[in-house]
Amino acid sequence: MTSRIVIIGGGQAGGWAAKTLRDEGFDGEICVVAEEAWDFYERPPLSKATLLEPDAALPRLFSEDVQQTLSLNWYRPLRAEAIHRDTKTVALSNGDSLHYDQLLIATGGRARVPGNAWAAHPQVYTLRHWQDAQQLKGRLAACKTLAIVGGGWIGLEIAASARKSGVAVTLFEQQPALCMRSVSADVSARLAEMHREQGVDIRTGCGALELEDNHGLPTIHCDGLRETFDAVVVGIGVTLNLELAADAGLNINRGIVVDAQGRTSDPAIFAAGDVAEHHQYGLCIQSWAFAQNQSVATAKAMLNADAAGYDEAPWLWSDQYQHNIQILGIPQAGSKTVVRENSLFFSLDDNGRLTQLVAFNDARTVKLAKRWMVAGRDLSDVPLADPTFSLMSLR
Repeated sequence: MTSRIVIIGGGQAGGWAAKTLRDEGFDGEICVVAEEAWDFYERPPLSKATLLEPDAALPRLFSEDVQQTLSLNWYRPLRAEAIHRDTKTVALSNGDSLHYDQLLIATGGRARVPGNAWAAHPQVYTLRHWQDAQQLKGRLAACKTLAIVGGGWIGLEIAASARKSGVAVTLFEQQPALCMRSVSADVSARLAEMHREQGVDIRTGCGALELEDNHGLPTIHCDGLRETFDAVVVGIGVTLNLELAADAGLNINRGIVVDAQGRTSDPAIFAAGDVAEHHQYGLCIQSWAFAQNQSVATAKAMLNADAAGYDEAPWLWSDQYQHNIQILGIPQAGSKTVVRENSLFFSLDDNGRLTQLVAFNDARTVKLAKRWMVAGRDLSDVPLADPTFSLMSLR
């Protein structure tokens, strides 16, 4: 059996990989290279409970007892500077090098900002790490007005948390609709309606944003208007940390190209989580479910070349106000959207197959829809929009 596995990345994907390796009986050395000082933790609570609860603790992936049983050798806080495939070593930022028999790249991404002025302003925040959440939480406590740049899922979750805290929120989105890259126009409209009902001032289709400073406070210049806020949160996505893999000569497309088992173009190197390109969809799926389930499948394959690979449809969820929103699948151009009671949004292709379901507060239908997708079921003649029709009859 492989004697040493090195995991680069201390996030959720790296954590589930480490635990799975132990659960599957690997008794060799597991080394984890991580830039943060914390044990593995989950990111989804950072935009919700961490901001809202007075004494919110680190949302640990595993209990302290479980973490101890993993028997990991941590290299933190350190960066992996280079992968030398010829010698099977990883160069670390402290000058040391670490030999591996197998390597897992789970480097995730970093928050994107519009430019240097935004990154340098003391009242402009991003939300990617535990420390980011602590800094933003401290500012929100003394904040009356907040601008959010970016109308994607992270921006909307922060908007919901800020409104729950009584902060006035203005949201700027350059695209004509919210979350429009990931959901249909009908869902975008439903999201906008939901947030406007809660008092969020949504500005979609706005032009290029410029940042100015007004006596220490950020001022956003947009479409001829200058507005000053107590703080600005930028939530315009992430830049994937692909540099290590690219410099090592691995095959890169939108992310690190992997097969169903998470294997890269080098048979000794695997990739998991945000940086791993979904082998069926050709996309990098940034979701809790992908980070966990794809890394579990990858870890099993590192120990067993015949292990089943990862083949799940993309699935993510978002908690906003009192709503749990689940998104299954990827929207496809030309899909027709069928709306049921403004809470279920079915996107069907030309053959009546479900390409995406967005469900507001309806986890049971999501479970059903996963079966329909696997079976490639033709739903074209099913009265999905009729609230009197029982979806359970389609089991």
